[in-house]
Amino acid sequence: MSSIDGAILDFKRLDLLAFGDTALHRLDARAKVIVTALFVMLVVSHDRYQLAALFPFVIFPVALIAAGNLPFTYIARKILLLCPFVIVVGIFNPLIDRAILLHLGPFAISGGWLSFFSILTRSILTVGSAFTLLALTGFPAVCRALEQLGMPRPFAIQLLFLYRYIFVLTEEGGRAARARQLRSCGKKGMGIRSFGTLIGNLLLRTWQRAERVHIAMLSRGFDGRFHSGRETKFGRNELVFICGWSIFLLLLRFVDLSQLIGSIFLGRLP
Repeated sequence: MSSIDGAILDFKRLDLLAFGDTALHRLDARAKVIVTALFVMLVVSHDRYQLAALFPFVIFPVALIAAGNLPFTYIARKILLLCPFVIVVGIFNPLIDRAILLHLGPFAISGGWLSFFSILTRSILTVGSAFTLLALTGFPAVCRALEQLGMPRPFAIQLLFLYRYIFVLTEEGGRAARARQLRSCGKKGMGIRSFGTLIGNLLLRTWQRAERVHIAMLSRGFDGRFHSGRETKFGRNELVFICGWSIFLLLLRFVDLSQLIGSIFLGRLP
């Protein structure tokens, strides 16, 4: 019970972080969405064996976290939650691709290990940038920006509803888990047979709660359009933000900064 409630509050913290008052928070959401989308495309466009060239891209999310006064440990914990799934996806690469591509002293590294760590690094970078975008902007503002950038309104509305109804499901799940715990009289549970009834009741309660939410939205004049509490306009600051980060990210993509720094450093050694 406490773990479910804690998870809900922890996830809602992303929405609370979006109410900050830094220069990044005040930027129009479209500018942040465009730059983040460019960052994701450039990161995933690297070859599967590229690893060192990905490391300089960490500058983007770290700079946004620092400039937006976001808690770095909180974002890092969210990213770490994804790592087990990424490991499951790429853990068999070393068994399939055994061709030796790199030697580090006495150690021979196969292409499978390079692709595995490349997948892990790209996942950390892209997910980290997505969480940073949500913490700086908020999910409703992101959906509104996507609609303004050309996404069909029904699809954007569905994304927003999906995000909101996650909290509805988890809240109802927390209530059901609390009721189950109170009826177990201090034991671990009421047996495996109770799970079927619990899941069925959870589905019905969530469905009824969603209908009440929908009726409340209609009674308040919901017409399928976004209404944001913070109105922003696309101006000079947004243009500077897009152009500056785009040039920098394109430079990182087509110039191997890590190799360049390494060659300069090794060239200065006696």
